[in-house]
Amino acid sequence: MPLGPANQPQLIRSSQKDEYYQTNLTNNANELFHTLAGSRRWLQWRKEIELLSDLTYYVLTTLSGYQTLGEEYVSIIQVDPSKRRIPSRMRRTALIFFHTFVPYLLDKVLICIENELEAEAPPTSRTWRPLSHVRLWMQRAVGMLTESQRKALVPLVFALQQGITLLYRLHVALFYITGGFYHIGKRAAGVSYLGITLTLQFNNLRQTQRARHEWKQHRNLIPSHQVSQSSSRSSRCILCLEERRNTSSTPCGHLFCWECITEWCNTKTECPLCREKFQPHRLVFLRNYN
Repeated sequence: MPLGPANQPQLIRSSQKDEYYQTNLTNNANELFHTLAGSRRWLQWRKEIELLSDLTYYVLTTLSGYQTLGEEYVSIIQVDPSKRRIPSRMRRTALIFFHTFVPYLLDKVLICIENELEAEAPPTSRTWRPLSHVRLWMQRAVGMLTESQRKALVPLVFALQQGITLLYRLHVALFYITGGFYHIGKRAAGVSYLGITLTLQFNNLRQTQRARHEWKQHRNLIPSHQVSQSSSRSSRCILCLEERRNTSSTPCGHLFCWECITEWCNTKTECPLCREKFQPHRLVFLRNYN
């Protein structure tokens, strides 16, 4: 069964889930840095902490070739423009750059230009700060402007800031109309998504039907006295409270009947014993298990 393009609700839920985990990671990093370095340093470096947290999240997932937690949550995968291959490492690197670095750099540069244009005298502090070399270059460039030129550039910088915000909003509006790309960075990198939910459901249905058919044949072939002897030695399934049939294992190692655990996963994607979360496609059907 071919994979189809991911729909808009899947992309939105995936983005929301990723933002949730990124926010938790950023909050923990902020709390740690604030405790170690103090409030003054934290205020100075909070944007860089957020950038580093986002980079850590995407390096451990996207750049490493894995799904993000949001993508895994809604069962979608990244593909390149051909729709047949996963993105190359270079394309994934470009995605992370456009998605994290570019917004950070634009925000920092525009704020720095605005501050330099509105400053009456250049600052005398020589402490190292983020983008200090860029700030020094801007100070020299702005120092070559006249007072009237500075005043004329201030509204332009403000208009550029508002234009970037408007561009993000227009891009989101375009997504709701046509679908496709929810983030500008993914559009720039050419990374789109395919949904795998229908394929997983189809495979699970085929495995369930095959297991039922094999069990019926197995039950008809084994003599009744052998069934009773093997039943007395085998363990029971905690879901049906009967002897296990077509023993299957969850990722955490607990054993159940194949039919019981697949029906359980239709409502809850967790182990009935230890409550560990897992996706239904990770169930292992144990053939010839005694």
